[in-house]
Amino acid sequence: MFGLIAVSNRLLCREGPDGFIPRIEKIAASGIDALILREKDLVPGEYEALARDVSALCAGRCVRFIPHTFINAAFSTGSRCLHLPWDGFRSVLSDPAGGSVLKKQGLSFGVSVHSVEEALKAQEQGASWVIAGHVFATDCKQGLDPRGPEFLAGVCRAVRVPVYAIGGVSEHTISAAAKTGAAGACIMSSLMQSPDPAAVVAELRSRLGTRERAAL
Repeated sequence: MFGLIAVSNRLLCREGPDGFIPRIEKIAASGIDALILREKDLVPGEYEALARDVSALCAGRCVRFIPHTFINAAFSTGSRCLHLPWDGFRSVLSDPAGGSVLKKQGLSFGVSVHSVEEALKAQEQGASWVIAGHVFATDCKQGLDPRGPEFLAGVCRAVRVPVYAIGGVSEHTISAAAKTGAAGACIMSSLMQSPDPAAVVAELRSRLGTRERAAL
């Protein structure tokens, strides 16, 4: 089953920062499978407070909540998982134990990667999944060429862990992403800006030929 993961960005929120929590409520109710709280501009304390609120909304809708960057948020929300940007993962690698630092604390973790080599390194250090991108053209990466579905397929062939596409995933591109062998895809802009997040998710599942949620 092809999974759909929402990725948050308060700065893109249709209603503005004050409408972020109501927007998350809509996304949690949309039929999405998981949500990554990716708010990189927040300091740890601000992020953890927001994470507790968002994780509660996700739990109420049986949506898997995945904190981003901040290990303490993974514990304070009880999620026991974490997603790391590549630079954050590199700082973990500076520890002699590498990714096992996270494993010793009982956390499963994923890593954002931009090459087959990075994906292999993440897997070697214990990552449970990788998010590969950016795959398709997106306004979030203006001026940067997309790596394309061939890149995504290469990452999928190279590693054993689930691979999720990110960057420009829409109703027009999701079928191409699914054909690469990816386990799913991440969606940010459309879910943060659409007046009807549930319609976005329904359309994506329609293009995939399924109405079923995935167990991530």
